[in-house]
Amino acid sequence: MKSKKIVDAYGQQLWSYFKTGKPKHEIIERNDGLISVGEKYGAETYFSDYKNWDDLDKKAIKYAQGRILDIGCGVGRHSLYLQKHGFMVTGIDNSPLSIKIAKQRGLKRAFVRSIDDIGAFKADSFDSIIMLGNNFGLFGSYRKAKLLLRRLHLITSRNALIIAESRDPYGTKNPIHLAYQKKNRGHGRMSGQLRIRVRYNNLIGNWFDYLLASKKEVKKILEGTGWKMEKFIDGRNGAFVALIQKS
Repeated sequence: MKSKKIVDAYGQQLWSYFKTGKPKHEIIERNDGLISVGEKYGAETYFSDYKNWDDLDKKAIKYAQGRILDIGCGVGRHSLYLQKHGFMVTGIDNSPLSIKIAKQRGLKRAFVRSIDDIGAFKADSFDSIIMLGNNFGLFGSYRKAKLLLRRLHLITSRNALIIAESRDPYGTKNPIHLAYQKKNRGHGRMSGQLRIRVRYNNLIGNWFDYLLASKKEVKKILEGTGWKMEKFIDGRNGAFVALIQKS
């Protein structure tokens, strides 16, 4: 069986910004036909320095400790900050071009690897897992999140911490989003489970699932995975960071 060809539209737009300063925003297509321009997490944001980070990221990054795994590291904005402050950081992303940029920007340990492949790391490899920039979404779905949390349990130390950012999907009043959430529930999916892809120029990336979960849903997902909620840090417009402790 042939493996699916990966179209790195996400990486191509980051590479273009790295070289030219354009585009500043990314184009996201949802499987209901909605096309939106990324504002908070456009290309410009991926390259931002600490002084320009959202306050939520600044608060959350303080909890990172020990050996750190940055899942969905992009071009390395969080990893490079932590590396600069003396931490041993490993960044992974399934975009080859984003990892190429991260390395050129100075990230010492950066690998092309999907969140699905975290089980390849050895036991007790990390003390902290960071999933900032809404990267709790990379868990994809309720079932997949539970599976991946169990894998994270195996590759982390005894008192490990997951620092994961999400956004409550229930704060919206947009009828298009509300209809999408209703359709999700009708198909047995979580309300905030998105099927999306990135577009850049004439490139169209592969579809992938991305999960927006409320605080209550995060707690429910953690049940039976060996992890427990320690604390929530609130941000703006429904954004929050979950500090998840190994139990």
